[in-house]
Amino acid sequence: MSLQVPAPPSAEETAAAGHPAVHPEVVPLTPELLISNLLRGGVLLSLSLVVCGMAITFFRHPDYFSSPDALQRLPSPDSVPHRLPDVFEGIMAVRGQSFVMAGLLVMITVPVLRVALSLGIFRAQKDRTYAAITTGVLALLLLAFFLGGVE
Repeated sequence: MSLQVPAPPSAEETAAAGHPAVHPEVVPLTPELLISNLLRGGVLLSLSLVVCGMAITFFRHPDYFSSPDALQRLPSPDSVPHRLPDVFEGIMAVRGQSFVMAGLLVMITVPVLRVALSLGIFRAQKDRTYAAITTGVLALLLLAFFLGGVE
């Protein structure tokens, strides 16, 4: 005795039987979904850069696995790029620490991008009160970034 499971009807058979074809539901992009996608994408990009940088670093320096003295040099301030041009230069030269730093910079930038996206959403909704508040928050964040680099 064998059991045979009937195959599901094709789209043509369904349409011929008078039933509309089944299409996956399209979810509209709501402000919450836009913000969620931005945050999720930013965290995944940041994590990918950090993991890639760590893999490059340990691949190029296998002595980090066996020598505690060599591993102590890894987090030294002299080996990490401190300026944005140094980070880009290090990425082009495929230096692991530059990839890690780029991942950290992306992680720092994501909340600022979220505020900027919120500002765009509030402006599109013509919500002047929240747009004004968000503009002030964005201005303070940008001011903190620019003044934070001054030594």
